[in-house]
Amino acid sequence: MDLDRALRISASGMQAQSTRLRVVAENLANRDSTGEAPGAEAYRRKTITFARRLDRALGAETVQVSRIGRQHGDLPQRYDPAHPAADERGYVKTPNVDSLVEMMDMREAQRSYNANLAVLDTTRGMLMRTIEALR
Repeated sequence: MDLDRALRISASGMQAQSTRLRVVAENLANRDSTGEAPGAEAYRRKTITFARRLDRALGAETVQVSRIGRQHGDLPQRYDPAHPAADERGYVKTPNVDSLVEMMDMREAQRSYNANLAVLDTTRGMLMRTIEALR
């Protein structure tokens, strides 16, 4: 039944976006996590990559998380000679997490999740009306 397919496709989108929200929350929670020893690495921002996946049972393409990685590149540094992770010059490596970018990612994931939820609700309503019509 096509309505069942619509439910499953929306559910896969919701699952992918909820993983994305978890990654954003992790990044925001660690935006101040520096190393504990001199010259130690700070927290690196996690990134998420999606991929299309052909679900043969459904006969449709769905979305899935293909990988959760780390953003590479130089870490920002801040001068704080009193910090336990300060190097010999007094600089501490800080996380490469930008709160504004994370908030934009969170908002986009929330909107996508809500769009999939609306499809799910509409499909469920159609199924209920079909069942009522068959009675």
